[in-house]
Amino acid sequence: DCASGSSEAAVPHPAKECAVPSLASRMMPPILTALGYRRRFASAQATSDLVAARRLRPRPYGPPRILPRGVGVSVDQDHGWPLYTVFPSGAEPRGQIVYVHGGAWINQIALQHWQLVAELAATTGSRVLVPIYPLAPQGTAATVVPQVADLLKRLAASDGAENVSVVGDSAGGQIALAAALLLRDAHVALAHTVLIAPALDLSLSNPVIDALEPNDPWLVRPGLRAAVELWRGELPLDNPIVSPLFGEMAGLGPLAVFAGTRDITHPDCELLVSKARAAGVATEFHEAPGMVHVYPLLPIPEGRQARRIMARLLRGGQDILTAPGSVPPAD
Repeated sequence: DCASGSSEAAVPHPAKECAVPSLASRMMPPILTALGYRRRFASAQATSDLVAARRLRPRPYGPPRILPRGVGVSVDQDHGWPLYTVFPSGAEPRGQIVYVHGGAWINQIALQHWQLVAELAATTGSRVLVPIYPLAPQGTAATVVPQVADLLKRLAASDGAENVSVVGDSAGGQIALAAALLLRDAHVALAHTVLIAPALDLSLSNPVIDALEPNDPWLVRPGLRAAVELWRGELPLDNPIVSPLFGEMAGLGPLAVFAGTRDITHPDCELLVSKARAAGVATEFHEAPGMVHVYPLLPIPEGRQARRIMARLLRGGQDILTAPGSVPPAD
């Protein structure tokens, strides 16, 4: 279980998962602090310096050279973006998942994202498509969100919307939900929209954040607001393409949200869940006490547990794959 760190625990009921944080998870805040995660967003200048450094020396975005056994990868171009596909080798894929990576709209896809992508391909038996979207300020909400929505719409047209899901973490969760809302406007409801600590209201004005922010070892608002200004471009903060929490939720397909309580995105996740349920959207909320930002991506028991839940959900409630050639959830 989460307290002992056992890898053999059954997936718990969503309302009761990870009630006692594991030792590994309790070590994450000091580790993140030591690695300087919070300092990157401590001020607008710090974030501006990071953007400048990334423009001078762009980070590589390709997948790791060695992928888990039973997983293959290919790459194509989609309207000028690199579009990677990670797939289970030796079997016909059973569905399509678009994964939109986080990174505050200014950071490139990272190893932890690729590890989750490979795991989802292996454990769900689906093709996972990863668009490498342009980062802010070259990419903005007005240009990126519609193109992600177009990719999802084309997949739904070819394979059926019931076979297409979107997953996004943090900034990628903002893009994923905003794109799903655009599809809903076109009367397309995806099989699943799965959000991992999504950014939902880019004004960052929820008053509950005030109490959480001092204890969040990763995210603070001064630098995030600087990143938001680059990302939103000319659009107002309350435009649903920028802040999907302001959109109407009725008509969305099934929604799942994963968020830890030691994360400043958590209060808006609570609002999203309430709003979606009130609109009649089938919604799961996997709330993890004491967990930090994007905890399902982290090498902790709670992260492993969340990834199992995610894989089962994306398989339509079926057990995750355990056939030869599949890989266990990564630690």
